Amino acid sequence: MNFNQVLLIVNPISGDLDKKQIIQQAREYANTHQITIHLFATTGEEDVEKIQDRLDSLKIERIIAIGGDGTINLVAKAIKSYGIPLGIIPAGSANGLATNFGIPESIEEQVKIAFGDTIFEMDLLNINDDICLHLSDLGINAELIQNYEDSRFRGKFGYLLQSLPTLLKSEYPFEFEVETNFKKRQTSGALLAIANANKYGTGANINPNGKLDDGKFEIIIYRKLDLAEIIKTVRNETDVNSDVVEIFQASEAKITCKTPVAFQIDGEFKGENSEVKIGIMEEKLKVVVPAEFNSQAPQA
Repeated sequence: MNFNQVLLIVNPISGDLDKKQIIQQAREYANTHQITIHLFATTGEEDVEKIQDRLDSLKIERIIAIGGDGTINLVAKAIKSYGIPLGIIPAGSANGLATNFGIPESIEEQVKIAFGDTIFEMDLLNINDDICLHLSDLGINAELIQNYEDSRFRGKFGYLLQSLPTLLKSEYPFEFEVETNFKKRQTSGALLAIANANKYGTGANINPNGKLDDGKFEIIIYRKLDLAEIIKTVRNETDVNSDVVEIFQASEAKITCKTPVAFQIDGEFKGENSEVKIGIMEEKLKVVVPAEFNSQAPQA
């Protein structure tokens, strides 16, 4: 380890985990290695600016975020121009990015990895001038996230409670026009995903060929809700039926909806949109990952 100053960013209301135990284990690990920890708790008010103030004033060399995909997204907005490595301790309702990196469930192992030396530089997507690290989508999953955010139950149980009501109330299929590389196609479906990564937090692999550092993203369209095809994605099977699921790759795209459709980025509901523009940001995000994730990742 060649760093001494760590900013530990925690979202106190993400998921249903008690963050005190995680913070305590991080402090103990830092003390053992003569590392100074500075704690920052998000409030939902000017968090990006406040994080950047601390990066500048405290000469931070490593950032560790405790939270879910939304928290990681917030931190990435703040640090993407700094080039400081980011460690992830998953503690949200959805932890899709951590799932993609193979971060284990043991808090002790999570802390060890977050302080580790294996750095992976991942792409960042620009979606309607917002940042996306993991997955964004239009349609029924975004409707589920909206209903979850409006409910009082947190964690995976909260998502489960909202699944059936969302399915019953949704007005899918939705109509989309997708433009990539000057080619337009008309399609419809229950869900259109924009994938930088492979998996949702549940482990469902909706984008088996996606890579986080290839300068491209995938657009996945579920034309209809077919249980057999959904089970295939959960089992990481790649021979999905092209009549049900369509996947194509792009480096930039524009999606137009006939009527406004529910939209989410990295697990955060963004309202209903009728137009979505996607590109690749110039900046890369340095993420601290398990050594097993990428044997070619450089050492810090």
